[in-house]
Amino acid sequence: MTSDTTQLIEDWTKEHVKEWLTSSLKLPEVATKLYEQDVSGASLVCIEKQDLTDLGVKFGPAIQITKNVETLRNYLESTSILSFDHSRETAPNLENRICPPRPFDKNDLSFTYIQNDTLPPESGPSNLIDPVHEYKLLPSTEEASEIDILEKFSNEVFRFSAACMNSRTNGTIHFGVTGGPGHMHGQVIGQNLPSFNMYTDKFDLRLKEHFGEETYIARACIRPPKFFHVQRLDGATSDKWVIEVDVVPSYSQTQEKLFFTSIISEQNGEEYKTECLFIRQGPKSINILADNNPRSLQEKMRGLTEEVKYWSSARKSKEESKGQLKQLITHGRDTLENSLQVIIVTNKCHPSQLEHLGFLKEMKLFAVLEFDPESDRNGTCSFYRTDRIANLHYPRMYNTNDSASTVIGKLNLFKQTSWVFCNGRANEVSEADRPFTTSEWLKKRAGEISDMVSFLCNPDVLSKDRLLVVFMLHSGVTDISSPILESFCAIYRTLEGEDNMLCICKDSNVFSQWRDMINTRCKVDITSKCIYELSLNEIDCTIRKIKEPQTRSSRRYLPSSGSSSVLLTQKDEELMTVLDILSENECENTEIETKDTFEEFKTNTEEDFYRGGQVTWWNFYLSERPGCLPFIKRDKYEDLHNLITPTEGYTSPCIIINLFHHPGCGGTTLAMHVLWNLRCKFRCAVLKNTLAQNSEIAVQVTHLLTCGKEKQLSYTPVLLLVDNWEDVEDLQRCILSAANEKKKPETLMVIILNCERSQIPAESSRNSRLDNVFMINKLSTKEQSFFEVKLKELKGHHEKPETFYAFMIMTNNFSEKYIKNLVSNTLKDLDTSRKEGQLFSLLALLNTYVNGSYMALSLCEEYVGIRNALWGKETLEDKMNPYSTLLIRFNTEEYGTYQAVRFLHQMIASNCLKVLTGEHKLQLGEITTNLLHCDLLYKSGMGKDILVQNIQSMLITRQRKELGHDKDTLFSPLIEDIQTDEGISQIKEVLVRATKRFDKNATLPQALARHFYLKEKDYISALQWAKDAQQKMYNSYNADTLGQVYKSHLKYEIEHAEELTPEGLDKCLKLAFQATKAFRDSQELAKKDEPMDSLDLPNRKRQRTYNTSGYVGEMDVSIILFDIIKDIPFFNKSDALQRDKMLQFLKNHLPVSDFHETTNSTNDQFIAVLADHEKFLVSLKPRLKEMFSFFENYFTYLKPRSIEKETAEDRNKRKVSEHFKKYIHIFCSSGEERASERASKPKLSLRQEIEEQRNYLEQKRADSFAGLLQCLNEKNGFQIELIVKKWQFIVQNSTRKLMADRINFILANIVLQCIKPSSTLLKRYEELVSLLNEALQEEGTHSNCTELYYLSMLLMWPRKDNLLESTTTFKNIGTYVTSSKKSFHRRFSHMFPAKSCIAHFYLGNSRGLRRIIHKGKLDQPPNPHQLWQSGAIWRDPEIQNLLLRVKGKTENGDIYVYYGGNLKISVRPVYLGGVRSGCSTEEVSFYLGFTMEGPVASIEVI
Repeated sequence: MTSDTTQLIEDWTKEHVKEWLTSSLKLPEVATKLYEQDVSGASLVCIEKQDLTDLGVKFGPAIQITKNVETLRNYLESTSILSFDHSRETAPNLENRICPPRPFDKNDLSFTYIQNDTLPPESGPSNLIDPVHEYKLLPSTEEASEIDILEKFSNEVFRFSAACMNSRTNGTIHFGVTGGPGHMHGQVIGQNLPSFNMYTDKFDLRLKEHFGEETYIARACIRPPKFFHVQRLDGATSDKWVIEVDVVPSYSQTQEKLFFTSIISEQNGEEYKTECLFIRQGPKSINILADNNPRSLQEKMRGLTEEVKYWSSARKSKEESKGQLKQLITHGRDTLENSLQVIIVTNKCHPSQLEHLGFLKEMKLFAVLEFDPESDRNGTCSFYRTDRIANLHYPRMYNTNDSASTVIGKLNLFKQTSWVFCNGRANEVSEADRPFTTSEWLKKRAGEISDMVSFLCNPDVLSKDRLLVVFMLHSGVTDISSPILESFCAIYRTLEGEDNMLCICKDSNVFSQWRDMINTRCKVDITSKCIYELSLNEIDCTIRKIKEPQTRSSRRYLPSSGSSSVLLTQKDEELMTVLDILSENECENTEIETKDTFEEFKTNTEEDFYRGGQVTWWNFYLSERPGCLPFIKRDKYEDLHNLITPTEGYTSPCIIINLFHHPGCGGTTLAMHVLWNLRCKFRCAVLKNTLAQNSEIAVQVTHLLTCGKEKQLSYTPVLLLVDNWEDVEDLQRCILSAANEKKKPETLMVIILNCERSQIPAESSRNSRLDNVFMINKLSTKEQSFFEVKLKELKGHHEKPETFYAFMIMTNNFSEKYIKNLVSNTLKDLDTSRKEGQLFSLLALLNTYVNGSYMALSLCEEYVGIRNALWGKETLEDKMNPYSTLLIRFNTEEYGTYQAVRFLHQMIASNCLKVLTGEHKLQLGEITTNLLHCDLLYKSGMGKDILVQNIQSMLITRQRKELGHDKDTLFSPLIEDIQTDEGISQIKEVLVRATKRFDKNATLPQALARHFYLKEKDYISALQWAKDAQQKMYNSYNADTLGQVYKSHLKYEIEHAEELTPEGLDKCLKLAFQATKAFRDSQELAKKDEPMDSLDLPNRKRQRTYNTSGYVGEMDVSIILFDIIKDIPFFNKSDALQRDKMLQFLKNHLPVSDFHETTNSTNDQFIAVLADHEKFLVSLKPRLKEMFSFFENYFTYLKPRSIEKETAEDRNKRKVSEHFKKYIHIFCSSGEERASERASKPKLSLRQEIEEQRNYLEQKRADSFAGLLQCLNEKNGFQIELIVKKWQFIVQNSTRKLMADRINFILANIVLQCIKPSSTLLKRYEELVSLLNEALQEEGTHSNCTELYYLSMLLMWPRKDNLLESTTTFKNIGTYVTSSKKSFHRRFSHMFPAKSCIAHFYLGNSRGLRRIIHKGKLDQPPNPHQLWQSGAIWRDPEIQNLLLRVKGKTENGDIYVYYGGNLKISVRPVYLGGVRSGCSTEEVSFYLGFTMEGPVASIEVI
């Protein structure tokens, strides 16, 4: 390449590229390839490794080319050279770049120097840790002999080394770097080395000669020579090397000694040794003994001795940096605790260093802020994810309008590590998520990072006293606008300082650059927070050593088929975030058992449980150790164990077992005891996240079921313990859906053991249709003896077992007297005016009225004035002593992981509250007001959300007997107790204050409105608060409350009116109109209600319901109005004519204008009022009829998804039934009245006759499709025959052939066939089909008449031989099935979350009408629900003979039945997951049921 070649590679021609590749890199073949592809300099700088490999260039040369292009390009751009000649090896006139030396005391074999680069100037001692540097250039072999060269090398090495050792400073001497004539000082020249061994041998040989008796110390401090290649400017490899020797005079070796050396020289063929004492003075090594003046020398030695003492002391403190690492990373504690939340901020790590990052896998990482865009492919992220779960996120995912709790749940924070790519990912397709340049990053991503940091450091998310942010800098940061530096500044600002930070720097150079950058940006010296003298390997070992001992087995196993076991990997376990999995070898061979602290751990574990903490697996394990009494086996243990392991086998792939128990009587402990003893038979797990969705739980349970071996003949069942789960039957459905693909016929997959808290466990047990056991808070005689023996054992191992109050409560058989004495004695000196007493009262209130409530430990500490509890010595227990003996701290995982505080036992809390309100003269209202007043409780902090929900629950949540409470209440128990003790005025004060505290909450003003209209009869205030609630949340519940205010006011006016006046009637009708309007709003809003905001939820996990209270409310108002209208004077009750006039008016057959009352002015006024409200009044009867029809459909077509909802629904059924009786009494004549009327008018007109038939059907609730379906269970054969006669008369004689009449007539015949198949009134099957087909042709396929399409399924379903009865009549059955589903969804889809469809009929083996089998015929006593729930019904031989098994196929996840003529009908499985996933085409068979939504398949064989 000629000297006129331009400086920049971009300006090279393709000839220049070829010459450079051939001459400099020795790659002639590659040069030819690129030359043929017309690769010029401009192309060369754009080429990446992948481009070269695509051209056929091998991996090695491709890497060499790209790296050398980058090196040469950077060099040329940083110099002022106008041209170059590659043949010149030195260029004295060049303006060289400054390069950092090799990282000190690191043997990085990949490290190279660039020829002519300049190292920093030689230096003297600074902080003793930063190495001093000295540069030497050995003579060439042309200038000296090899012996002289080696002698000079050894003398220089040991002179320099001795000087560093005496000065106690790290240092490096470099050979091949000098500053002689023609060279800059510190310029890298390099040495020609014939052999490395010559230098290492000389080093070893001369070491002892130089240091004599101190050789062993010198060998420990002076590292052997290291050799590093020197690259040429053009990137080619030269034959030059730099030799370097590091000196590390550690205090442990050097102490306070002086190190004398002997310099060996040769004169006249003889060797002479000169004793020297070298120290570093500035950038030079000087010999103190060279001073020939004895007095001067003596003074120097005396001064040096003192200096060495000082240097040694300074060196010692510097070497304690490992202690600094421990101090910084543990927050000053002895171990790295698992409760610490760690955020790592890191840049690109060299692949060779990844093996030293194992400590990251050992730590509990909350998040990693990653600045290496390739980390997920070949960096730290990829390394971490080989064994641990990390979710790949972007900063924007944290920046939403959602609440902190929502984001935590959505991103699985606290459960799985969040790996946040702060500068995109290199393998992303979207440009928005690819890496940006620094300038682009500042414009487009810096804001996202700042917002994310604000979220992460929010006290609602991470408590500052448990947060550690670790910056891991694997390379230097030299750009003042570097993204990682910007992130540091954002964290620094948000945390208001560097107290929670630790910086781990690769080496001192990286540290100094980092320190300087931070000092420039933040004006703070970060040195005290930095670790830079330790290698990654040393950091790895140090952190592993100080981490908290593991209390779990390092290798955990699950039971598998055939008594075998499979390994449960940490990665698999981290995928199951909602489950606490019990392994076969739980607690065995753990780290903690090998530590000296194990006895303390054992004692604390037992004390924590017996004081009142949640039982852990360790409690069971420790009770099985030699010399220990076994864990107390409760009386109900065997009952529960036998239910879980029945001798007769299981009835379903997923079964539910309930354990009803009084709170605090040991129910959950009993359940966990059973799990512990069954851990080798089942895969046992406890549901630990009460906020998880059933669908998510189901997926994870299925993963546990199949964990370890995807394909096997059988699976070890899962035994899942859930605590007080609100919709356990829906959880069962979700598990069946998710796990069905693994199911084999009649094989158990999952047992759900539901621990259900109940104030009436025995009654709850009797009312439950599921297998169950119950426990009460009373011990049997046998249990009492066990507890007494256990108490004796505890006295032998613990100092004060009598303070284990939860255990003592049970030992004393839940004695109220014992608890009362305990509480009274403990609280006798409590000062409720102090913060400690106030906190105690607040906790007592919460724990009494909200089961499972607590307050965050950090909040309690702040409340009583404890600051920096993490670093300080004072604890909450100390501050609250002696009252803290009634409290316990524990870990919680709701909305994050943190410690919380509660009472030991709910009975202690309630008795404490009694003492506070009795002996200490506090009032419930006063404590509640204090709770609502204290701003500290509601500021940002861990556990705030759950605390707010518990407080709201305490104020709002009413009791329901069907939910296990001992009574139904109008208000929350707290509010009712305040009313009882303090009167209604205090309730108003508390609730008003609550609405101010939770000003966005809609449920509190709703409760306040209820208080005013129910308790104070203050309807103006009630109306105001009801409207306030509706403004905050416009939903069906608040609309209903508004209606209830008007309705209550209406009833009040009626009850307090001495007699009905026109004015009173007008007021009542206006109130009724407003009430009806609100209730109708509620009905419409119920169709689109969304789940309420989490802060409005009294219970954190909201059950899916459909609100029908608007319908009930409107019915109430209508019935009330009918009673009022009957009392209007001119509607004389005893006058049949007047009564008939009233009925005609309400039926809209007689307008008010036809009323004539000329003799009575009062009546005229009544008539005027009726005229004003005529439109509203005449709408009442048809609306009431519509609502009865609504409820008939609601109760008949659909069923609740849980037993508890069925119980709640029974109340509405009773109320609707009562209203219907009143409606019939008003509008339908009695049998005597009809007989009398027929006698007076023996010949009725046809219209009147039809009307009479309809009245009869309406009275018998057989005038609708749903009503006729109800007749299947409520009417006998004679009654049904009469009903069929009535319908037949109507259909045959009506001039208007109404569609509903024909549909009902057909169904009436089907019902008669099911109830009395021998009846002579039955129409022939063919006649019914003909009538149905006629109706279908009229209505078409897009109607909302679901009932018509339902009949088509019953009557037109293809025959057993898969042939259609008639191609003309039956050809559209597939279309009608689709129409049924669509029309049903249009009418009822808004109810689906709360209800599921009922199959009233099944397809039988017979023909004609006889093949329609009513569900009631399949029900078998004594527990038909259990048979249906378990699926055992289908295995009954009688049922199998009665029903037709239909064959079909699965296609793309759906089931189809094929019939002749290419007819294909879609069938829905009973369970959503009834079809195996994977879209496999499989043969299936099933029994077919018919719901209003369409046919359903109860799949038995797949």
